[in-house]
Amino acid sequence: MNDAAKPPSETPIEISLHTSITQIGAADWDACACPETAAGGRPHDPFTTYRFLAALERSGSVGKGTGWTPRYLAARLADQLIAVAPMYAKGHSQGEYIFDHSWAHAYENAGGRYYPKLQIAVPFTPATGRRFLTRPDHRDTGIAALVQGAVQVAAENQLSSLHVTFCTQSEAAAGEKIGLLRRTGQQFHWLNRGYPTFDDFLADLSSRKRKNIRKERAVAAAFGGGVRMLTGADIAPEHWDAFWRFYQDTGARKWGTPYLTRAFFDEVHATMRDDVLLVLAEQDGRPVAGALNFIGRDVLYGRYWGCVEDHRNLHFELCYYRAIDYAIEHGLARVEAGAQGEHKLARGYLPVTTHSLHWIADPGFRRAVEQFLHGERAAVDQENQILTSYGPFRKTGEEET
Repeated sequence: MNDAAKPPSETPIEISLHTSITQIGAADWDACACPETAAGGRPHDPFTTYRFLAALERSGSVGKGTGWTPRYLAARLADQLIAVAPMYAKGHSQGEYIFDHSWAHAYENAGGRYYPKLQIAVPFTPATGRRFLTRPDHRDTGIAALVQGAVQVAAENQLSSLHVTFCTQSEAAAGEKIGLLRRTGQQFHWLNRGYPTFDDFLADLSSRKRKNIRKERAVAAAFGGGVRMLTGADIAPEHWDAFWRFYQDTGARKWGTPYLTRAFFDEVHATMRDDVLLVLAEQDGRPVAGALNFIGRDVLYGRYWGCVEDHRNLHFELCYYRAIDYAIEHGLARVEAGAQGEHKLARGYLPVTTHSLHWIADPGFRRAVEQFLHGERAAVDQENQILTSYGPFRKTGEEET
């Protein structure tokens, strides 16, 4: 794959590709990815920080043999780095959560070669965030340069497609104006309406849903042990040993082979403990289940769950209700509980629209995908409206019980 590309000659911006994030460096990357941290505090999105992406790379979770080959994109204006994007050459469609397997099958059945493709994304992470990471004073210029550069790299290397997944709504709108295809999807998020306590949140729900959540929490609390919520220095290496066992169990059942390596959790322990909330259920001091969350400036991101013993409703307690507890206590705006899951609706999580962008090289295939996406967007909008109308919250005039 060519190592550099330049946008049209009328702009002096140069686009380069990098096979390791270390070639860009932490200070330059984070100046684009999380400029808000320059004044202190957490990044809005922990997943696009240098430390998270470097942890994936150093741990071997991406790179040789994984189907995720780093091709980090960088845009420079004169000697200044103004924009970056976490881009990967993909040999499959695993670990993306925006599913294009049917596109790949259709294209290859028609005689095309779908893989490799380019993916601008955070690997294995279905969390919305900026994908075109720019310095604040170069937003429009940086986005345009990264899009043009990525498309040019794909075209020059005769790749089938470029995909930008879980981008922000504003990025999706900007990309569509440039000529990319826009796709929507669905997740379920819990929104904090300024609740002082969990009971205040429950008071917003219909009587039936409120009683059901109280019952689920009571059943979970009777599993025969206790729950610990750990972050920062409270997390010890043995906690990661336990969580690795949980993660392997879930990964084996869902994906066949876990995406992350054991070394990834060691990297997180070394560089991101303060960005993590680890919720562990223990019996007699022995961890039996756990949920891993990452903490943003305004959002708690639920990422992984696993167990070595099955206990009724413990999954709901650790993944959903404890996350709400934490968000209320720390004044976070929402909880993003990961991909899919209409069962989250009954537990106070409402449907929201996710966004992605796509460039297809073959004109005929592009037209077919464009037509499909037009119908899919309408279906997603309709489903979100219907599910919201059946949401768990009290209707106007409904009495509390």
